[in-house]
Amino acid sequence: MTHSRARIHELLGGELAPRRDLGQNFVGDPNTVRKIASLAQVGPGDHVVEIGAGLGSLTLALAETGAAVTAVEVDRGIVPVLRDVVADQPNVTVVEADATTIDWDDLLAPAPRWTLVANLPYNIATPLVADLLDTAPQIAAMLVMVQKEVAQRFAAAPGSKQYGAVSVKVAYWATARIVGEVPPSVFVPRPNVDSALVRIDRRTPPDTDRAELFDLVRTAFGQRRKMLRRSLAGRVAPERFAAANVAPEARPEDLDLAAWVRLADAR
Repeated sequence: MTHSRARIHELLGGELAPRRDLGQNFVGDPNTVRKIASLAQVGPGDHVVEIGAGLGSLTLALAETGAAVTAVEVDRGIVPVLRDVVADQPNVTVVEADATTIDWDDLLAPAPRWTLVANLPYNIATPLVADLLDTAPQIAAMLVMVQKEVAQRFAAAPGSKQYGAVSVKVAYWATARIVGEVPPSVFVPRPNVDSALVRIDRRTPPDTDRAELFDLVRTAFGQRRKMLRRSLAGRVAPERFAAANVAPEARPEDLDLAAWVRLADAR
């Protein structure tokens, strides 16, 4: 049984409170967590890693699917409550750890393929997703709830104002799409922003010099209002733009992933 708002307040009691420094906003709506579990498309035989399990609202919904769930939580005050909440769920393992510093190879060693499902704290969402795409190929899919603006950047298309360096990073490794929106009213405490659900499915990336590609992307988007011939001056010569069939007058948001790969490969 997943948590209602009243149940969350009961679990917190008088001694615990959501921590602002950890970006804690607990979901107090059973329909929302069950929707997330459904969109994750997991079931018996699947392995799920949940980041920021908190009081276990989403953990319980994931457990209902029959998947094996590894619930990661950093708050040592919350962890004992989480362990008690899932005590009768044999398919749930609680790990007290910081997702930004944990040894992911060790955590994911029990299975070759994982789905990450999480209500991610807003302050770590972008760097964590980017890092896991780079370093954790065992995670084949992600379903993450993040701030709506972050979700838009993950799934943005070239030419849009949300399109940026992280959009290219996600597109390199995966396909991403927004699959739902979540109102502030379902959280305890209620945040001042809207949230959205993003599904990210890993794919085979283009064959290119990844370090060069991402360095060019970061450099160009660091001065996104400038034309590429200016933001990449000293890095990309005119003949290299020509070889890549990329207009030097273009701005970084004009280039799709294929164009960025051509520019990285051109010599």
